[in-house]
Amino acid sequence: MIKEDEELVIFIISDSVGKTAENVINAVTSQFETERIKIRNFNNVTNIAKLSKVINKSKEEKNVLLAYTIILPELCKYIECETQRLNIPSVDLMGAAVNKVAELLGQRPEREPGLNRRLDQEYFKRIDCIEFAVRCDDGKNISKLDEADFVLIGISRTSKTPLSMYLANQGYKPANIPLVPEVTPPQKLYELPSSKVVGLTIEPHNLRGIREERLRVMNFSKRANYARVNRILEELNFAEKIMKKIGCMKVNVTNKSIEETASKILSETDHI
Repeated sequence: MIKEDEELVIFIISDSVGKTAENVINAVTSQFETERIKIRNFNNVTNIAKLSKVINKSKEEKNVLLAYTIILPELCKYIECETQRLNIPSVDLMGAAVNKVAELLGQRPEREPGLNRRLDQEYFKRIDCIEFAVRCDDGKNISKLDEADFVLIGISRTSKTPLSMYLANQGYKPANIPLVPEVTPPQKLYELPSSKVVGLTIEPHNLRGIREERLRVMNFSKRANYARVNRILEELNFAEKIMKKIGCMKVNVTNKSIEETASKILSETDHI
């Protein structure tokens, strides 16, 4: 036990950014009403050379505790041996939990440093992609088209928005632009690389059924121009001319699930 006028220095050692260890130590130290605790962080310690330097630094402190979240077994073993030899207190903040879960699952852990951080990064990337898809849905924020991985174009009810959301969940930034005969497409669309643009088409008969159902749900008359065959053909012809001018990839979404359409797009581009 250290004296009342002395300080306890906690070395937090991690093979990644050290957030897990820091959270645990902060939770622990919050249970003590004292200002006698000093914390030092040592992150990205991924080999014995770096670990040895940290342990040597700890020898300079009068009262020290090594708290670590190290995944690689050889590094953990090195800490155990060195701290025992030097009589330095240490605590493995993850080892016992990882080993117990592995025992119960009958499965070996990945033992990959920074895996949790990588998963966090993937999660936030996906969130960023979803936010981008929302901001660039239905022709909004044309100025951001250069940032998109895909720009989906097509007439109404060709699954542009749900396909955008699916691609965003897969980690891509999609934008989509509706094609309507009465509205001139933005000039920016023609300035993009044709490989980035994907034209969505559909069989007229199938689209008519989809639009009639849409009108029914919205309590509009099925006789509305929106679901008339002539109007649908006009829109499809208009879209076909634009896609041909751009020279983009075309995907017929008739009777295809969102997953099937996305798979086709990814397999025929360099995004897979």
